[in-house]
Amino acid sequence: MTQLPSHVAALRQHDRDRYQTCLFAPAATRAHLFALYAFNYEIAKTAEVVSEAMLGQIRLQWWREALDGIYAGTPRQHDVVEALARAVAARHLPRDALEALIDAREFDLEGDAPESLEALRAYASATSGGLLRLALRVVDAQSPESQDAATNLGIAWALLGLLRAIPFHARQKRIYLPVDRCRATGLQLADLFELRPSGALAEVARGLAETAGEHLRQARHPRAAIPRRALPVFLLATLADRHLKRLEAAAYDPFDVALQGEAPGQVWRLAWAALHGRY
Repeated sequence: MTQLPSHVAALRQHDRDRYQTCLFAPAATRAHLFALYAFNYEIAKTAEVVSEAMLGQIRLQWWREALDGIYAGTPRQHDVVEALARAVAARHLPRDALEALIDAREFDLEGDAPESLEALRAYASATSGGLLRLALRVVDAQSPESQDAATNLGIAWALLGLLRAIPFHARQKRIYLPVDRCRATGLQLADLFELRPSGALAEVARGLAETAGEHLRQARHPRAAIPRRALPVFLLATLADRHLKRLEAAAYDPFDVALQGEAPGQVWRLAWAALHGRY
């Protein structure tokens, strides 16, 4: 069996959903999507692998300097950097869009929850939405309709990802739930950080899930105008549907163990969607 490059192996282990959607892209495109998503994983995990904010800033600055080398034609000897350099050269990925992804991750280091749903949406659009807009460049599908759909799907995917990550963030005493929603429901941080389910938490989670569902519907609105070559980018919508259904079945309790792990039959759902050109 051929051994996967280290950045692809890391993506398969730590960002399995995006990894699986890449499998439905042509080989050359797949390699560049792997590179882009591996870069995203490296910067997204910053807050998880450092012990203080200053070290996180240093790590993000390392990646900015890595972009310097890529665009100067002298990429650093690093698996992800070298793969990203090939994607940049082949697909003409703009530096400002890649750097914007790095800048957006500074919020993770601040330790403050977003003040409102709109603030959380802005974060989701800058991170997950920005990533999918770049992925559209990789698959050469940059119409306004595709861009709008990618932004909406990115927001939906980020909100669902944050809901799924509540137990992980709670153990780290981190919170991404909007402050205004937490206050309105009377959510107690002590309950959250002790991983205790509550009606208030379920109410906040339900609201975010409904918002994710609305963005998912908006992502599908221009579906007829989205070229088939963009499908690997939009297959995340198929997985988002499954996550929404699992949340509903768990009565919006983020601590329900049934929500952990990959949904049964996930690859087959993706294969069916890819075969029929649907998302």
